[in-house]
Amino acid sequence: MWIKQELKMNSNRRNVIRSLAGGGLILPGLLSEMMAVEDKPLAPQKPHFAPKAKRVIFLFMTGGVSHVDTFDPKPFLNKNHDKPKTKGRRYYKGSGWDFKKYGQCGTEFSDLFPHIGGMADDICMIRSMQNINGDHFGATIGLHTGSDTFKRPSIGSWVSYGLGTYNANLPSFMVISPGLPYAGGQVWGSDFLPVLHQGTRIIPGAEPIANMHRRTPTDSQQRDELGLLEFFNNQHLHGRENDSNLRARIKSFETAAGMQTAAPEAFDLSKETDATHDLYGLKRGDTKGFGWQCMVGRRLIERGVRFVELIDGDTRIDYNWDAHANMSNYNKLARNVDQPIAGMLKDLKDRGLMEDTLVVFATEFGRGPFQPNPGVSGRGHHARVFSSWLAGAGIKGGMVHGASDELGEQVANDVVTIHDFQATILHLLGMDHERLTYRHAGRNFRLTDVHGHVVKDILT
Repeated sequence: MWIKQELKMNSNRRNVIRSLAGGGLILPGLLSEMMAVEDKPLAPQKPHFAPKAKRVIFLFMTGGVSHVDTFDPKPFLNKNHDKPKTKGRRYYKGSGWDFKKYGQCGTEFSDLFPHIGGMADDICMIRSMQNINGDHFGATIGLHTGSDTFKRPSIGSWVSYGLGTYNANLPSFMVISPGLPYAGGQVWGSDFLPVLHQGTRIIPGAEPIANMHRRTPTDSQQRDELGLLEFFNNQHLHGRENDSNLRARIKSFETAAGMQTAAPEAFDLSKETDATHDLYGLKRGDTKGFGWQCMVGRRLIERGVRFVELIDGDTRIDYNWDAHANMSNYNKLARNVDQPIAGMLKDLKDRGLMEDTLVVFATEFGRGPFQPNPGVSGRGHHARVFSSWLAGAGIKGGMVHGASDELGEQVANDVVTIHDFQATILHLLGMDHERLTYRHAGRNFRLTDVHGHVVKDILT
């Protein structure tokens, strides 16, 4: 009897027991809750200074997008295609696509991205990116975590830790990834940060998050069962209050009920207009494809999710931008993302969301300008220089920052390291990358480690 009374008190106190029993939603990333009276680790936090951006949509292209075939035209390289370089057994490899100027700014994009090119006046192109590792695994985690050798929290986790969330029923950091990028779940992991800051992975399909619907016949029965679960969880927590992993698991139950309401609505595109579907290149009823990822990403940030990462590419089925063998795959890869990304930028502008949303287009590295023999169809890894771009809150649109040399082999001016890139993203969110720290293993860690400078020339 006393247990039943205690359950009733707990239920009344919390209004609705935010949990799912045995449903597979015991995920650290499902912990964006700020309703618990005792502890509000994900409540909105005050930034270090006034932010330009309130949220981020991070577009990651798995495999290393070739800069000289997409965003960084090289006429000299094209002119010398298949000719031998004077030193070494290397031959020049020009691009198989033409470049055109777009917008009033005249920024050049290749024919692979005509739709994104159409948004040139909103985009700041960075042609002087540089990574710290030329291997897919190291480069991918380096871009995301600042370290290519050690496990570290991802940038989305750092943002969640620093700023919290706007929505009590949705995670602060969500990742839509149909397949796995290089480095897998480490891309959205929280490592030594409290596990509630880990990203929640969404897999496109009819049921993006498994077990979102209750398994009990009635709501009342579910509340009773979960009330019992909460009671025993709290009993187990007694004396273990400093165990962040345990507290996070308990909070995952407490958040899941809210997810049952909020998440299905966020993933339901049926109320979006036909015109909006067309904008993203979607057919009504589609539940997959990068257009679906982009539209859902927009809907998630509208509903308060702080950091949304959209990942293109799947290393398990060799469907990604890793073009060692055949550059012609880029035609298909680009068609998959070009219209959806441009459509999302237009949609954000039309809804007034670009004013405080930062959109990031990134990849782990570029592709080299040489080939071992004439006629080789692919390109090798190239981390010494590549291209990324930014758009939205606080960004000067219609400009190009930095440059590579005439071959696209080295940075010619204004290098932007991955740590500079990360520092700039945090800055736009109102956070000083040197002040955003977490005490672990006897020292203060940060996303940028001991590196990084804000790229002020690209900021409004």
